[in-house]
Amino acid sequence: MARRERVMTMSVELPLWRALAGYRVLTMLYAVGFFATAYDGFERPWVAVAYYCVLFVWTVATLPKVANAASCTKRFLAADLTVALTGIMLTTVADTQERIQSGGPTLPSIWTAGSVLAFAIKGGWRWAAFASSAVAVTNLVERGTPARDTVHNVILVWVASIAIGYVVEVARASERTLARALEIEAATRERERLARDIHDSVLQVLAMVQRRGAVIGGEAAELGRMAGEQEVALRTLVSGGLVPISRVSQDAADGAVVYAVDEEPQPSQESGPLDLRALLAPFAAARVNLADPGAPVLLPGPAARELASAVGAALDNVRRHAGEDARAWILVEDEPDTVIVTVRDDGPGIPEGRLAQAEGEGRLGVAQSIRGRLRDLGGSAELISTPGQGTEVELTVPKAPKEKNVKRGKAGRR
Repeated sequence: MARRERVMTMSVELPLWRALAGYRVLTMLYAVGFFATAYDGFERPWVAVAYYCVLFVWTVATLPKVANAASCTKRFLAADLTVALTGIMLTTVADTQERIQSGGPTLPSIWTAGSVLAFAIKGGWRWAAFASSAVAVTNLVERGTPARDTVHNVILVWVASIAIGYVVEVARASERTLARALEIEAATRERERLARDIHDSVLQVLAMVQRRGAVIGGEAAELGRMAGEQEVALRTLVSGGLVPISRVSQDAADGAVVYAVDEEPQPSQESGPLDLRALLAPFAAARVNLADPGAPVLLPGPAARELASAVGAALDNVRRHAGEDARAWILVEDEPDTVIVTVRDDGPGIPEGRLAQAEGEGRLGVAQSIRGRLRDLGGSAELISTPGQGTEVELTVPKAPKEKNVKRGKAGRR
C-alpha cells in the first residue's frame, strides 16, 4: 500500500527570518563603524564603547532566536526591545547635546528597526504597532523636541513595520488555506485509490457471496443477506464516508501544519449546520438503497436531525407493515430553498382509510413521528399509497425553517 503523508509543513516566513538575521548583523556592524569614524566627537566615548560591546555580543548570541517563529519568544522580544531603547537613551550620556540637536544618530542607529521587525514577523501588525510606538516615544524623549527629521524617521519605521506585519498575517492565512487544499486533494486521491482496490477485491467478493447465498438458500441465504448489508455499508464508506472528514490548520513553528480529524455530529451543537447525507448513511442496507447528491446537503442541526428521525420512522413502518423482505429507496434532493427526501417501498401499500383508523385507535406514527416533525420544522409530509403498489413518503423541509420548538420523540409506528 502506498504511503500517505498525513502531516504537511511548509512556511513562507523562513525567508523573512533569514533576512532579519542578516539585517541585524549588518546594521550592528554599521552602527559600530559609524561610531568608529566619529569617535573624537563623543563627549563620553567609553559609554558608547561599552554599549557596542554589549550590542555585538547580544546580536551574535541571539542569531538562533531569530531563526524561526518558535525560537523568537515573547521574552526575547522584550529583552531585544529593551536593548534598543536603552541604546537610544544612552545617546544623551555618550554624545554631546549639540550633535543630538543637530540630528546626529543614536547609538543603535538603524539596528533598532531590526527589533521592531522581529515583532512584526512574530505577531503581525498589532505587535509591530506596539514596538514601533515604544521606539517613537523613546526617540522623541532622547531628542527633546519633535524635530522634522526625527518625526520623519519615526513615521517611516512605524508605517513600514505595520505594513510588514500585515503582509505576514496575510501570508500566514494564505499558507493555511494552501495547506488545507493540498491535504484535501491528497485525501481525495487516497480515497479514490482505496475505492478502486476495494471494488476490485472486497466488494466483488461480498456481492458474489450475496448472490450465491440467495441461490443456495437456508443458512447460506442469511449469510448472503449479511454480506449484502456489509457491501452497502462499505460502498457508502469508500464513496462518501459515513463520518465526514475535516482538515484543521494550525500555526506551528515553521508554518501551517494540517491534521486530519474525524468529526461526528454533536447533539450539543444545536446551531451548527449538519450534512444530511451523514445522518442518512447509516440507514443504507442490503434492502435499503440511498441516493444522495455528491455535494454536502447542509441543514441547521435540529432540522437535519429531525428530518433524519422522520426518515427512520418511515423505514420502521416499512419493516413493520411491508415485512423484512420489502425493499426501500431513499432519494435526497437538494433544491435551492428546500431539501426533499423521498422514502419509497415495494410493499403492499396502505388500504384506503387505514391511516385515519390508526389515528383513531391512538397509533400516531405517521401523524406525530413523521407529519408532526415536519410541521414543527415548517415543512410538510405527503404520503402516497396505492394498494399493491407500495407506499411513497415525500418529506419537504425549508433550508431556513420557522422558529419553532422542535420536539424530540421516539420514532413511532403507523
